[in-house]
Amino acid sequence: FKRDNYKPVSFPAKLAAMLEEDMEVAIKVVVVGNGAVGKSSMIQRYCKGIFTKDYKKTIGVDFLERQIVVNDEDVRLMLWDTAGQEEFDAITKAYYRGAQACVLVFSTTDRESFEAISTWREKVEMEVGDIPTVLVQNKIDLLDDTVIKNEEAEGLAKKLKLRFYRASVKEDLNVNEVFKYLAEKYLQRLKQQTAEDPEVVHTSSNKI
Repeated sequence: FKRDNYKPVSFPAKLAAMLEEDMEVAIKVVVVGNGAVGKSSMIQRYCKGIFTKDYKKTIGVDFLERQIVVNDEDVRLMLWDTAGQEEFDAITKAYYRGAQACVLVFSTTDRESFEAISTWREKVEMEVGDIPTVLVQNKIDLLDDTVIKNEEAEGLAKKLKLRFYRASVKEDLNVNEVFKYLAEKYLQRLKQQTAEDPEVVHTSSNKI
């Protein structure tokens, strides 16, 4: 646009203009954690409404999409799965590139996955900086087999300053809540950024 014709507009007006031009708000969410903690199952459950009991390692980077309405705005969530590339150094930069939100997942029955969360958080921050993030303890339907105390999980969330959800992908417990929260946090941050720098129009049309 020409500088001399530019007039700052409010966030709602910009967002409305984006939607009128079919420039929807799209959020790339990376779901991160050790293998077999339920990342793929969580994405499948949220996007397709199904739960697959059999664990099958997927190969390559994969993602599914779901459109939701958040605060009367249409939002497209693109959920990216590490797809079998759990080794820290094996996940390519392309997986993280453009990520706007993150789900850190550990399993109720896997102590190692819990202890790896801080490393995963550091990896994400190193690649994309500080983005809206939640901590999820999956498989709480298996509490009888838990190897992590409640206060430990809550303590980690407090240490990392993250919203914490106990979830069961199998029972469809708190899965929707996780992604709704992230979408709300992202829109809130987008609104703040636009207010601070009115010249920035964020289309969320990331090159992935």
